[in-house]
Amino acid sequence: MFSILGPEETTLLKALDGIFESWGIAQGAKSLTMPPLLPIQDLSRFNYFDNFPHQAMLATSLNLEALKETSVDPSFREVPTDYLEPSALGLPSAACYAVYLHFQDQEVPADGTLITVLGRCFRKEGKYQPLQRLLGFHMREIVALGSQQYAAEHLEKFSSEILNFAQMIDIPLRKEAATDPFYDRGGPRAVMQTLFPVKHEFCSQGLAIASVNRHRNFFGDRCRIKIKGLSGPAFTSCVAFGLERWLSALQTRYSDWQKAIRIVEGTRA
Repeated sequence: MFSILGPEETTLLKALDGIFESWGIAQGAKSLTMPPLLPIQDLSRFNYFDNFPHQAMLATSLNLEALKETSVDPSFREVPTDYLEPSALGLPSAACYAVYLHFQDQEVPADGTLITVLGRCFRKEGKYQPLQRLLGFHMREIVALGSQQYAAEHLEKFSSEILNFAQMIDIPLRKEAATDPFYDRGGPRAVMQTLFPVKHEFCSQGLAIASVNRHRNFFGDRCRIKIKGLSGPAFTSCVAFGLERWLSALQTRYSDWQKAIRIVEGTRA
């Protein structure tokens, strides 16, 4: 469920994140820091609880009235729901959701706005595996907002960056079409997604360590993000890196954290 990173793993994670962030900044991205919790009301607007109920994690506080005449047994491994307030906050499973909320009711230029964020993300999994499937993990994202062409070119550009970097550090990657239901499962957008995949994953030995995601105008519509000079909603896309999963791929490849650190940091030369 959890992986505590030692000094070497932490150094490697920071090195990887610095490289991925630098790719965005080199293209003009602005770095933002987003909150770790998001309102349930906002996540619901993104169909989050329809599409990802199996992954959803919620946060709440203790019901102090319920605790007045009793106390939480120190032997409890979990707090009974009777002792909890209704939840109004969720722990997001992706870092980019807060970006679209940040631009709500704003206009972006057609030639694009680029944002990069490092998020702490959370997913309830059927089973957990160290570095690969975690309850909480780090995700670096580079998010594009603008015209349809700009959002599409963003993914093409960074797809090449990912493949080139993987070759430099000798991590074989396979690009595969995947399904990530940002859209209603039964609607016409879901059919379009099947015909024209909106998500591709970069997999190392069956483990997705990065992805490129085409959202079309879904988030632009839900957050009322407009393109300057035009009436329609903005298009968005994002590139995502699961940092602990990159550690797993490097561990599998080299079995030596110091060697992996030298190879990754050597790509900056």
